[in-house]
Amino acid sequence: VRFAPSPTGYLHIGGARTALYNYLFAKKMNGKFILRIEDTDLERSRPEFEKSQLEDLKWLGLTWDEGPDKGGDYGPYRQSERISIYKEYAEKLIDKGLAYYCFCTSEELEAMKEKATREGRLPHYEGKWKNEEFWEEARQRLASGEKASIRFKAPFKSYVLQDEVRGRVVFPEGMVGDFVLIRSTGLPVYNYCCVVDDMLMKITHVIRGEDHLSNTLRQLMIYEAFGSSLPVFAHVSLLIGKDRQKLSKRHGATSVSLYREESYLPQALANYLLQLGWSHPEEKDIFSLDEVSQIFDISRFSKAAAIYDLDKLKWVNGQHLRKQDIQTLVEQAKKVLPANHPFLAMNSNWQEKCLSLFKDQVNFLSELEGVLDENVFTDKINDSEKLQEILSWDSTQIIKTKLKEFILTIDADSLSSEVVEEWMSYFKSQNIKGKNLFMGFRACLTGKDHGPELKDLIPLTPLEIVKKRILSL
Repeated sequence: VRFAPSPTGYLHIGGARTALYNYLFAKKMNGKFILRIEDTDLERSRPEFEKSQLEDLKWLGLTWDEGPDKGGDYGPYRQSERISIYKEYAEKLIDKGLAYYCFCTSEELEAMKEKATREGRLPHYEGKWKNEEFWEEARQRLASGEKASIRFKAPFKSYVLQDEVRGRVVFPEGMVGDFVLIRSTGLPVYNYCCVVDDMLMKITHVIRGEDHLSNTLRQLMIYEAFGSSLPVFAHVSLLIGKDRQKLSKRHGATSVSLYREESYLPQALANYLLQLGWSHPEEKDIFSLDEVSQIFDISRFSKAAAIYDLDKLKWVNGQHLRKQDIQTLVEQAKKVLPANHPFLAMNSNWQEKCLSLFKDQVNFLSELEGVLDENVFTDKINDSEKLQEILSWDSTQIIKTKLKEFILTIDADSLSSEVVEEWMSYFKSQNIKGKNLFMGFRACLTGKDHGPELKDLIPLTPLEIVKKRILSL
C-alpha cells in the first residue's frame, strides 16, 4: 500500500486518516507501507511542506518501509524525480496507438468546450490529432522542436469497479473523452503518473478518500492500456462537520501541525481519526495503534460520511492523557506550562501528587494552568450565592474562627492530609457534622463551594494562600 501526499500545504487530518488506514492494513497483512511524494505541481510544491508532512506522520506514530528519506527497490519516491519514467511509458502507449501527440492551443480547446456546451454535450476532445492520418505530421513537428502534450485515446465503453467500500461502481460509456497524460511542459498529470507509480511499485491495495472515486475511471483505462492487473480499491468515506458540510476551518483545526501546537497527544488524534469511517470489532472507543494493527480489517469501513466532532476528540485526548503514568504527565506538563508558573518550582513529589489529583479535570495539558490557578495558586474568594449562604451559617462561623487559630500556628511543612483530617475530627467532636461540616470546612479553606477532595487539595496549596483566603472571609 502507499500514502502519496502532495507537498502543497500542511498535512490535512483527512490525509492523516488515510495514511493511518494504509499503515495499519500493511501491518495487519505483513505487507509494505510506501510513502510517495506527489510533487509534480512545481508551482505550489514546497520542501518545507514535505518536511512538515513527514514530521507529522512520524509524530502520529507512523513509519514507512520505503520512501524519499529511506529509499527502497522501487524509487525514486518523489514524482519530480521520475519524469523520465513517465515519458518512457507514455511513449509505449503512443507506439501501441493508445495515445498521441496533440498540438492544440488553449484557444482551440476552449472553442471545443464552448461548442459542446452549446449543443448540450459533454466537452470531449474533438481535435484533429486523435486521427492517425495526422500522427506523422505530429512526429515531424516534434522533430522540428515544437512542444506537444500527450493525450490518451479513451475507449468508448463502460467500466465496472468492485470497490471494497462503495461496492459495485459503474462508469457508463462516454463519461470522459481523450485526456492529457503529459502536458506540453513535460509534466505528467495526476491520473497518469499515479497509475504508472502504483503499477511499477507493485501496489496491491489503494486505500484513499471517496473524493478520488471520480479519478478512478481514467485510471482504470490506463491500467487496461498497459495490460496491468488492477489493485484492490477501497474509497473511504469523507470527513464532514456536525453541520454535515465539507470539513473546513470553521469546524476546528484541519491540519495535523495545529493539533501538535495545541498539545494534543498523537496517540489520541490517531485513535480518534481511526474511528471516523472505521469501527473497532469490539466497539472500543479507546485503543492504541499497536493494538489495532493486529485486528485492522478493511471490511469494517463505513460508506457513510464520518462526522468530525471536536468535542469527542477532546474527550478521547483526555482518556489517553489519564492512561499515562504520572512521571510522564509531569514531564509533559513542564513543557506546556509557562516558564514562570509556580508548578515548576515545586518538588517532584508535590508535582506528581498534584497531577494525580487534577488529571481527571483536564482533557489536555494546556488546560492545566487554568485548573491549577483556580484551585491551588489563588487567594481569590468565589462570590457565588451558594458560597455566601454557606458562610452565613452559624456552624461555618465557628469553623472559620477555629481554623484561623489552627492555620496561624502551623508551618508549611506540617500541612498534610493527616493534619486536615485531624481538624475535621476536631469539629466532629464539637458536634458539627454532615454538610455543615464538609461545606463549611471547604468554604473556609478554599473560598469555594465545591472542588477536589480537601485532604488531597489543601496539602498541595501553599500555606500563605490558605492564610490569605481565611483571613479575607
